[in-house]
Amino acid sequence: MFAATAGRLICVFRRRTNAATDEPPQTHEVLKPGGKGRPTPKRRDAEKRNRSPITAPRTRKEAYRQVRERQAGDRQKTREGMARGDDRYLPTRDRGPVRRLARDFVDSRRTFGEFFMYLTLLILLGAMAAPVSVKTYLYVYGWPVMLVLIVGESIYLGGRVKKLAGERFPGESLRGIGLYTATRAMQIRRLRMPKPRLKPGQKGEV
Repeated sequence: MFAATAGRLICVFRRRTNAATDEPPQTHEVLKPGGKGRPTPKRRDAEKRNRSPITAPRTRKEAYRQVRERQAGDRQKTREGMARGDDRYLPTRDRGPVRRLARDFVDSRRTFGEFFMYLTLLILLGAMAAPVSVKTYLYVYGWPVMLVLIVGESIYLGGRVKKLAGERFPGESLRGIGLYTATRAMQIRRLRMPKPRLKPGQKGEV
């Protein structure tokens, strides 16, 4: 449309500039000097990328295998802890400083009880190969003498441990310590659990 003003025609409607078009204005991201050239990621997004994905078992067989492996690892850890004498892995009857003292006291010396199985086997083999008179002698005297030695030793060790524990640990319970000591003394050394910390002859380290 044109309008007449002072003898001239003036265009009323002019072409719009780019600023009035529907195109959105282009924004440019200002980068800081010395920057990485990209926006810094959020900490939450970075943690998600760094977190290793947890792979779930795809089959039931694989799930059972993972469970068995985990249980086997736990059992191995428990056995090693028991062998070391760690109270966290020991049953209740083996826990505490009094029981540890009893084990060290027994393990630091040789006992008749630890040879009980060997002596029993020796008497049986000797009785089988020996004449009737010798066999009678073994049965009549061999067994009673061995039992007297073992019982007497068990009573002696139990009394010594109870007295020593009462002096060192006055606030600890001594209930059942005599039987515990006797049972330990009758076990074969290499089969004892927890494993012996002391060797025979190390009585001064108890």
